[in-house]
Amino acid sequence: MHERGNDDGHRDAGLAASGVDQPAFLALERELTVLLRRARASQGEMAREVHPDLESSAYGLLVRLDECGKQRATELAAYIGVGKATMSRQLRALEELGLVAREPDPADGRAWLVALTQEGHERVRRVREARRARYAGRLADWDSREVTELARLLNQLNRGMEK
Repeated sequence: MHERGNDDGHRDAGLAASGVDQPAFLALERELTVLLRRARASQGEMAREVHPDLESSAYGLLVRLDECGKQRATELAAYIGVGKATMSRQLRALEELGLVAREPDPADGRAWLVALTQEGHERVRRVREARRARYAGRLADWDSREVTELARLLNQLNRGMEK
């Protein structure tokens, strides 16, 4: 199937010259679209497993706190890519659910640190373990070196996207 770049049948010269219309990049776009769609659906499921009232977007915030420990709300907002108001709203909701708590930052009395509560740790741990078990089951016929290589390549992709 031939894709037309514009109405006169000519490919956009800028796109062709940059190589983005190469079959490899078309395949990458297609596969990442599927992966991201599935990831969004999975994130919603995992959020509900942590707590039925948890917003899907807050799951990544809980994982970040689980992996990195206490952080300022401004650091979390920058990592997640949201504004202060959105982060404040999410943290308030997480506090109300008993999953996070705020405490004064010993380095700056005007600032607060956000941390998972014991309940938050337990719930996130259970969901993350179940997710890894699902990955292991779905990739059981993969060689462990392939799984390691996939993780390495995804890490490389994620680092490249940060630039």
